[in-house]
Amino acid sequence: MTKPSLSRRRFLSAAATGAAAATLAAEAAPAATADAPAVKHTFLYALNTGTIRGYKLPLAEQIALAAEAGYGGIEPWISDIEKAAETGGALKDLAKRCADAGLAVVSAIGFPNWAVNDDTARAKGLERMKRDMDLVAQLGGTHIAAPPAGVYQAGETLDLDRAAERYRAVLELGRETGVIPQLEFWGASANLSRLDQCLYVAARAGHPDACILADAFHMYRGGSPFSGLRLVGREASHCFHINDYPADPPRENLKDSDRIWPGDGIAPLREILQAFLDNRAHVWLSVELFNASYWQQPAPETARTGLAKMKALVASLPAAQHG
Repeated sequence: MTKPSLSRRRFLSAAATGAAAATLAAEAAPAATADAPAVKHTFLYALNTGTIRGYKLPLAEQIALAAEAGYGGIEPWISDIEKAAETGGALKDLAKRCADAGLAVVSAIGFPNWAVNDDTARAKGLERMKRDMDLVAQLGGTHIAAPPAGVYQAGETLDLDRAAERYRAVLELGRETGVIPQLEFWGASANLSRLDQCLYVAARAGHPDACILADAFHMYRGGSPFSGLRLVGREASHCFHINDYPADPPRENLKDSDRIWPGDGIAPLREILQAFLDNRAHVWLSVELFNASYWQQPAPETARTGLAKMKALVASLPAAQHG
């Protein structure tokens, strides 16, 4: 049973997210005309701080940058949260700054070995995951990524039924901390490289908090059909990592550093967003890329560009029948 305090916290978080969704939907929708009705949507916009990682900014500056650029959410990396936590009271202060700026901590990126086959290593991974969740909770966050860290290398074979048991264990940790782990896949991973594998693991886990963290780049890199997103229900799609990729190099040779701004490549991003609309999902679009060429410009410009690219993409969608 969920503790009463966690239920209240999740209720307040959901209420805040709903208010933010309404505000951002109104801001992003183009004005209606007789010939072109307004696009209705429930997308919200977040900055995954991997996008500005090359600037090596402390977490406080990342938060200020995201707020000043106009994002509604931020998705920091655990390594940066850890550094901030070295100063007593810093996370409490940063949580207040986020709240005051109307900036939600929508998720966080860490790499604990929660899914590995070795029992000792997995126990340490679960300890690390719980510690990471505690840090996210102190910052006011509600979700965290659960990627295939430790099982991505060639030669490691992960049974999906065992993966489901291990994901359920992580979900139970989430119940203790109030932070929900999102099952993430990596396109180049030896295990959990595709959406269908994650859908199986999440369903097999048999837990009400199970959810998927998908990524346009990873879907393409791992060969996942984008139509599969129509199977990700409203309650299982909190965040989506949005980015794009070029036609060259070939899919199998793409690296994280090849990611480009949403709308600048060949990704079927409108098809992806339409799938979320059709599912009536409230999704945080979190721009995540690691393109060093963008880090040659001032950090505020990079942050603003990410938000502008996402909003332009959403504004280009055909009028939705529902929101």
